[in-house]
Amino acid sequence: MSTAALAPARPGKVLADLLPASRVRDLALVLGGAALTGLAAQIAVPVPGSPVPVTGQTFAALLVGTTLGVRRGVSSLAVYALAGLAGVPWFAGGGSGVSVSFGYILGMILATAAVGALARRGADRSVPRMAGTMLLGEAVIYLVGVPYLAFAADMSASAAIAAGLTPFLIGDLVKAVLAMGLLPTAWKLVKE
Repeated sequence: MSTAALAPARPGKVLADLLPASRVRDLALVLGGAALTGLAAQIAVPVPGSPVPVTGQTFAALLVGTTLGVRRGVSSLAVYALAGLAGVPWFAGGGSGVSVSFGYILGMILATAAVGALARRGADRSVPRMAGTMLLGEAVIYLVGVPYLAFAADMSASAAIAAGLTPFLIGDLVKAVLAMGLLPTAWKLVKE
């Protein structure tokens, strides 16, 4: 077996790279990623006992990162966060500004960077690697969001975990399963 066969595939592309390159393309992708995240945040279901709702926002943010890559993905989530801070009502359930759940948005920016870097290395091309990529992205979001929730809502660590992590684990598993089918299938369709 050659060493090339042992090395992981490094395709170097994300799905957005398949579009003709231009600054206009990149700007449209960044703004589109921010808008998709804002739209998905409107799918918000309150969780009893938690100030944090279940939303489609995290799924959208992770898809933005994997399809756009690090630079464009982080730019999209930065635009999303800054516009929401400036008053655009596109945080969860039409909110804007800083809230106890703003740490999750900060976590999404970091998670977008992580999943974008992994996608550039081919993690979005197979079911098992995509599952791991999504679960890692979710973990990054929680690593920032839960401590921020504890601080902002003056909760103990265990209360923040109970209110800001535990109720969301099943939904995160569903999101990972969706992504496991979606992105590897997209790559097969484009035959790249």
